[in-house]
Amino acid sequence: MIHFLNLIRWKNLIMIALVQILIKYALLLPFFESHGVITALSPFSFSLLVIATLCIAAGGYVINDIYDIETDKVNKPECVIVNKYISEKAALNLFIILNIIGVGLGYYLANGIDKSGYFPLFFIASSLLYIYASYFKQLVLIGNIVVSLVVALSLLLVGIFELLPVITETNKNAQIEFFKIIIDYAIFAFMINLIRELVKDIEDIDGDYKAGMQTLPIILGRERANKIAFVLSLIPLFSVVYYVITSLFKQQFIVGYFLIFVIAPLIYVSIKLFSAEQKSHYKHISLILKLIMLTGMLSMLLYQFISFN
Repeated sequence: MIHFLNLIRWKNLIMIALVQILIKYALLLPFFESHGVITALSPFSFSLLVIATLCIAAGGYVINDIYDIETDKVNKPECVIVNKYISEKAALNLFIILNIIGVGLGYYLANGIDKSGYFPLFFIASSLLYIYASYFKQLVLIGNIVVSLVVALSLLLVGIFELLPVITETNKNAQIEFFKIIIDYAIFAFMINLIRELVKDIEDIDGDYKAGMQTLPIILGRERANKIAFVLSLIPLFSVVYYVITSLFKQQFIVGYFLIFVIAPLIYVSIKLFSAEQKSHYKHISLILKLIMLTGMLSMLLYQFISFN
C-alpha cells in the first residue's frame, strides 16, 4: 500500500486538494453575503471536481514514473517503484483507470452545470500529462512549462466551474473580481512550479544526460541554468512585493504574514540559487519552493480580513 501511495505522490495530491478546498471555502463562500459571490457546485459536486483533479494528477505521476524508470535509477534509485515494487503493466493499468475516472467525472460535472464545453479541460490536462512524460519532458523548457500550466489549471478549474456558470448582470463584478484573484494565485503557482521544475532538472542532470534528454541544464550547462533559475526566482518575489505594497500595505497582520511566510522564503531561495553547486543544495531549494507554494496558498485564509474596495 505504501508503494502505491508513493507512486501517486499522495503528499502532492493532498496539496492539490487543499488548494482547491481553500479556493471554495476560504476565498469564495465567505463573500456570499458581503459581496454577493455565488458558487455553482454543491458540496457533493465540488467533491467530485476535487476527485477528478486528483485522479488526473495521480495518473500523471504514474505515467511519469513509467517513462522515468531508467533516469530514476541514476538520479534517485531509492525512490524507484515501477518494476521494483509494482510491475510496469500494473502501473500502466492504474494510469488508464485513474484517467478514465478523472475524465469521466469531468464529463459528468460539465453536463451537470449545462457547460459541456468545460469537459475538454479534463481531457486536455490528461493528454498534456501523458505527452509531457513521453515527449515534452525531453525538450528544453517545453516540459517545464507544460507541467506548470497543468498545475495552474488545477486552480483555475475551481473558478471556471464555480464562478463562470452563474454570472449574471447583478453579480458580474463580484464574480469577475474573485475569478481574477484565482487567476493571480494560478499565475503564482505556475511561476513557483516552473522554477522548481528547472531546479529539479539541474538536480537530475546526470540521469537526464544518460537518458538522452535535452533539458536546459544539459543544453546550457549547470552554471547558466542556475543563473536563469535565479532570474526567474526574482519574478514571483517582485510580484508579491508589488502586490503587498499596492493592495495590503494598510493591513499590518496580513503584510506580516506575506513578509515572513512568502517574501522571506523567496529571498532565501534566490540567495541559495545564486550559490548552489551540489545536488543536495538543489534538493533543499526544491523543498523550500514546495513550502512557499503551500504558504502562498494558505494566504487565502486571510482574505476574510482584507477590505476590498
